[in-house]
Amino acid sequence: MEGIRERQSVLKLMKKTCYGANIIYLAIRVLYLIFFIIIKATALIYIDAASILIYLLFFLLIRKEKYYLYALICGNEFFVFMTSATILCGINSGFYLPLIGLTVVSFFTTYFSKIRNIGHSVIWTVLSAVIVIVPFFITTFNAPLYTVDKWLEIVFFTIHTLSALALICVYLIIFLKYAISLENRIMNESRTDELTQINNRYALYDYLDNIDDKTGYLLAIFDIDDFKKINDEYGHVCGDYILKKVASLATNCIHDSFVCRYGGEEFVVILPPCNDPDIRYLNLESLRKKIQDTPFEFEGKDISVTITLGAHIYDETIKNQNWVELADKKMYEGKKSG
Repeated sequence: MEGIRERQSVLKLMKKTCYGANIIYLAIRVLYLIFFIIIKATALIYIDAASILIYLLFFLLIRKEKYYLYALICGNEFFVFMTSATILCGINSGFYLPLIGLTVVSFFTTYFSKIRNIGHSVIWTVLSAVIVIVPFFITTFNAPLYTVDKWLEIVFFTIHTLSALALICVYLIIFLKYAISLENRIMNESRTDELTQINNRYALYDYLDNIDDKTGYLLAIFDIDDFKKINDEYGHVCGDYILKKVASLATNCIHDSFVCRYGGEEFVVILPPCNDPDIRYLNLESLRKKIQDTPFEFEGKDISVTITLGAHIYDETIKNQNWVELADKKMYEGKKSG
């Protein structure tokens, strides 16, 4: 289920990004068309008109979620167009510059596509380098076919430079946001118990490490009495049901506390300092009674569930692991004493 949600999230991001990019590319092509009409670049007018038609058709590919095909055709169209415009209008117009930005886009597309072939992005990068270098030599020794006024060259060189930087920034920002979101989700999942959906022991130690002053904190550990016998008699499905219900009771019973499943049938509760320390012990006792008095019914059978608790107040001489062990020791003393 989580994998399906992740895939849907990626597809949503891809569709949104492709739609946005295609609208921008189409708008740029329209501006190019106006520019080519002004300088009377007949060949480029026809090439650009064909490009505009292609970008209109791209919306159908995006709608059908053909992202890899969209990126492939779009990339080839860019190569043809930028190479032609660079040779015909001269290197100083900067038509080659967006290709530098599109190298980042190619790697972005590779990551989010079904076919994660990095080789394709490397080929794109090499071809971009060739398209930048070859027209430079051609236009160095041969005058461009269409003459562009100096001020127009400066304007377009500036626009193309900003476009290349914008492409790099926008796609890296999108990727960074996605990476941070994915990292947070992985971090959250690694600190959540899969069965009970509460904190696990890794979250416990993170929580303790983030408390600057633990003075007055109380750590309690409890486990379900005779849990092995419950598993043997009623089955592990029943055991899972009891663990989930106990976790829910522990989470909801004591407010402003940290609750985690420490492992197996053991749970840890951290209670913050309060003016009357006895209140916290009363809270733990109320939790014990709550679980004892709560009906546990599985497949029509009533199951008696009780817990044994052990607690220890923090002092500066102990470390986090020792703190848990001291509470655990008291819990087992409680079991021996009945």
